[in-house]
Amino acid sequence: MKAKNYLAIAIASALTLAGCSTSDDNLTSTQPGFELVEGAQERLNIYQSVRLDTDLSHLSDNQRALVGLLIDASEIMDELFWRQAYDGDRVELLNQIHDPAVRKFAEMNYGPWDRLNNDQPFLRGFAEKPLGANYYPADMTREEFNEADFDGKDSLYTLVRRNAQGELYARPYHEEYSDELERAAALLRDAADLAEYEPFARYLRARADAFVTGEYRQSKIDWMDMQDNLIDVIIGPIEVYEDRLFGYKTGFESYVLIKDLEWSERLAVYAEHLPALQRNLPVADEYKAEEPGSEAQLNAYDIVYYAGHSNAGSKTIAVNLPNDEEVQLLKGTRRSQLKNAMQAKFDEILVPIADQLIVPEQRQHITFDAFFANVMFHEVAHGLGIKNTINDRGTVRAALREYSSPLEEGKADILGLYMVTQLLEEGVITEGTLEDYYVTFLAGIFRSVRFGASSAHGQANMVRFNYFADAEAFNRDENGHYSVNMDNMRTAMNDLSALILQLQGDGDYQGVSQLFAEQGHVGETLQADLARLERAEIPVDIHFEQGKQVLGL
Repeated sequence: MKAKNYLAIAIASALTLAGCSTSDDNLTSTQPGFELVEGAQERLNIYQSVRLDTDLSHLSDNQRALVGLLIDASEIMDELFWRQAYDGDRVELLNQIHDPAVRKFAEMNYGPWDRLNNDQPFLRGFAEKPLGANYYPADMTREEFNEADFDGKDSLYTLVRRNAQGELYARPYHEEYSDELERAAALLRDAADLAEYEPFARYLRARADAFVTGEYRQSKIDWMDMQDNLIDVIIGPIEVYEDRLFGYKTGFESYVLIKDLEWSERLAVYAEHLPALQRNLPVADEYKAEEPGSEAQLNAYDIVYYAGHSNAGSKTIAVNLPNDEEVQLLKGTRRSQLKNAMQAKFDEILVPIADQLIVPEQRQHITFDAFFANVMFHEVAHGLGIKNTINDRGTVRAALREYSSPLEEGKADILGLYMVTQLLEEGVITEGTLEDYYVTFLAGIFRSVRFGASSAHGQANMVRFNYFADAEAFNRDENGHYSVNMDNMRTAMNDLSALILQLQGDGDYQGVSQLFAEQGHVGETLQADLARLERAEIPVDIHFEQGKQVLGL
C-alpha cells in the first residue's frame, strides 16, 4: 500500500489510539491554529496503519471483561504519559490543530515533536523538545542537578520541581498523579476479582497498591512469579527512554497481552541455555561474573492494546522486564515477544526495505523466523552481561546516565546476534541458516536507524552500522545494494560485544560518550540510502487502530 493511503486509513481510525485520543466533539476551530513547519507535511505519512484485532474467541466471558478493564486502566497510563512528555495542556494543544491529519500526527507523537525525526518540532511556535521532557524544570541544567542534594532526586518514580525559593525538590509520582493512579488502581482491583488464575490476581492487586504507595518492587516479584496466565498486562512507570537528560525517570505505559501458547512452548527450550550463554560471553570473566536469576522466561504474545510510552512514535515489538537489577538477580526476567506486532513490521517495513537495499542474491535470506529470533534474543541479552560496575561506580545505569539506555540497546542487539550464532551452531536453533540471521540483522539495522537520534534504539543502530562499516562486515555495490560479508560480520560482532560489555562493566562514561560522538551519526551515504526508502514510500513504523470496539468487546 502506498504512502498516500496511509493517512487516509489513519484518519479513518477515528482517533481510537489509546487514551490520548480526543473526540472531534471536544475540539474547536475558534482559536488560532498551529501550522506545520517547512518540510513537515511529508512526514505525516511515515506510519503504516494496522488493525489490532486479535481473535479473542477462546476467552471466557470473565476473561473478556477483564481485558476490557485492563484497557480502561491503560487509557489512564496514556493520560499520564502525555503529562510527562509535554509541558502543556493536551486538549488545548489539539484544539489548536485544525487539520485532522496534523492532529493525528500530534497524538501519535504525544506532543508537537516528531519522535522519529530526532524530536524536532513539526509545529510552528515550539522550540526543540527539552531533553528531560517534563520530568524536570525546563530551565534546569545538568550542572545544577548534579550539585543539588535532595531526597529522591534520582528516583525512578519522582518528578523534579522547584519550590517557592527556586530550589529543586522531588515530587513522587503517586502524589503528583494521585487522582489518576487511584482510578487505575481501582480498575486493576476490579480486574483481579475477575482473574481465574490466582497469581495473576495477586500481581494485579500488588500493582494497584504500588500505584498509590510508590513502592513497585513487590509487584515486579509477583509478576515474575506468575507463569501460567493466558492474559497479561505490563502497566505503570517502566522505561526511562523519555528522560534523555539523565535516564533516571520512568514513563507511564501499558501493554495488554494474550499469550500464544503454541509459540511460547517453542521458545521454552531456549531458557535452559541462558546460564551457559552468560558464561561464554566474549569478554573477560570479571565482566560476566554476575549470575542472572534462573527463572527467566521466554513467551510469545499477541498484543491487543498499547498505551503511553509504548505507543509513542515507534512501536515496541518485544519487552524484557523487570528492569530492577535486584529483581533480575533474584528472579531473572521475562522476555515477551509481541508476535502479531512483529509480523506487521516484518511484512510492511522489513521486506520492502530489503527489496530496496539488500543485494538480490541475498534477499531470500530475509525470513520472519530470523527476524523473530533476532528480536527475541535481543531481549534475552538484556538479562546477560553485567548490571553493576566492577570498580565501585554503582550500577551501570547510574554510572552511564543518559548513555545507559542507548548503550544497553546496543549491547542487546549485538549479544542477541552472538547468542543466535552460538545456538544455531550447537543445533539448539534448527530453523534456517546463519546467513538468514545475519542478512535479516543487516536489514533490521536500516529499519531501526530510521527511528532517529532521539531514540535509544536509533542511536544504538547508528553506532553499530558505522562500526560494522569500518570492519567491512558488509559491502555496498555500485547500485546501492548491501551484502553481508559473513566472516567479517562475525569478527565485528565479537569485537563490538566485548567493547560494549567492557564499557558497561567499567562504568566508563567518557568512553561511551566518545563512542557515540564518533560513531553515533548518519553519514552521507547512509543518509542517501535512507532517502531512497522515503522515495519508495516505505513507512518508518506502524500505527495501530486499537481499542475495545476494534476487539469487539
